[in-house]
This record gives sequence, structure tokens and C-alpha cells, in this order.
Amino acid sequence: MQNEIEYPIRINRYLYLKNYCSRRKADEMIEKGQVKVNGKLAVLGQKVNKDDKVEVGSEMKKMKQNYEYFAFNKPTGVVSHNPQEGEKSVDDFFPTNKKLAPVGRLDKKSEGLMFLTNDGRIIDKMLNPKYEHEKEYSVRVDKEIKSNFIRKMSNGVDIEGYRTKPAQITQSGPKSFRIILTEGKKHQIRRMCIALGYQVQNLKRLRIMNIQLAGLQTGESRPLFQDEKMELLKNINVI
Repeated sequence: MQNEIEYPIRINRYLYLKNYCSRRKADEMIEKGQVKVNGKLAVLGQKVNKDDKVEVGSEMKKMKQNYEYFAFNKPTGVVSHNPQEGEKSVDDFFPTNKKLAPVGRLDKKSEGLMFLTNDGRIIDKMLNPKYEHEKEYSVRVDKEIKSNFIRKMSNGVDIEGYRTKPAQITQSGPKSFRIILTEGKKHQIRRMCIALGYQVQNLKRLRIMNIQLAGLQTGESRPLFQDEKMELLKNINVI
């Protein structure tokens, strides 16, 4: 497993990884004299070694945030956003003191991997389709799959006037397939299948970027492993 911080490291990135603030804000704090390294005021662009002592002032201490990142295996029948009366939501599986937001939706009928965090900096970077981040799903439909179905799904399908982007798709059984999308239109896979004459019977998300569902039982969650977190944040250019 990778270490969170690889030394030597620029002081602004060090402060970011320690959850104080963004790198830009860290530079501002350095200029204001809020950061010391080995007892001396830090300077912009300075590098920190593992044995260096980094101290921050009171203004910096107030800014520190404890970012958390969780993988969750959502059961069917659970809603990811805006539960109505009597509905069970993703929030019900986490302590009430955890202020976590789901990054992306998974409809009530679907199951599988969801990603939750209190790090608002990364939500658009993960969800915006212009970044083309991969999400992988396992799908079972109501009848045997024909070869032209695979070809059409791969090339893109017209769903109510919108043509979906090309996708990676492989058949995994007579009535099942895996698909990797780089966009996330509402009910996209279900609508793609309907457009081609199929009905989805089961839909499970297996992967979001480098985060895998494997090992999580239904209804279980876990914090991201350190190497997972670092790879994710690097891939979305946050660090």
C-alpha cells in the first residue's frame, strides 16, 4: 500500500494532504506567515522532508477539515437521494454524525457500489461527463441477447433524442452483460435496453473509476484504502 505522502513534497501540497486547505489557500497562508518549517517561516515553493517539523498558526488550525471517503454496497429498494416518507435511504446505513453525500445516483431498483464523501471539492470532478470517468455495471435482461444488441450498445443508442457515447460491453451469459460507461444519464442503461427491445431485470454497479465493489456485502460500507484514495484524488487532479 502506498504511503499518503511521498517526500520531499512541496509545502502547499503537504498542507493539502493534511486536510488543512487547498494548495492555493495554503500559499496564501504561507504568505501571511501562518506556516513554519523547523521553527522558521515557510516560503512559497519550499519542499518538506519527512523529518521536518511543520507548524501552523491559529488561522490554519481553524481551517483543517477531516475529509472522509467511503465505498458502500447499496441494496435494492434503497434510495440514494431525497427519500419519501417510508423509504429507506443510503443515510440510514451511516451514523447520523457522518455528513456524507453520495457522489452520483443509483436508482431504487439497482444495487451495488456507491461512493460517499464529505469532500465537496471532488464532486463535480467525478460527475462531470467531460472527464469521462469509467463506471462499470453488471446487467441481466429479460431475454437472450443477440449479437446486434452488443454491437448497438457499444456504438451508442438513441434514447429520446440523445445518442449515448460509445461504451465497452461484453456478454457474460445468455441474458447478461457487463458495460463500462463514461457518462451518467438518468436511468441510462435501462433506457438503452428499452430502446433495443429489452427490459433490465437486475442492474449492479461494480466499479467507479478505481474503486471496486468486490469484498463488500450488501448493505456494508468501508473507508477507502489509502492507496485507493490517493489514486482517486490523483486521477481527478485534486492533488
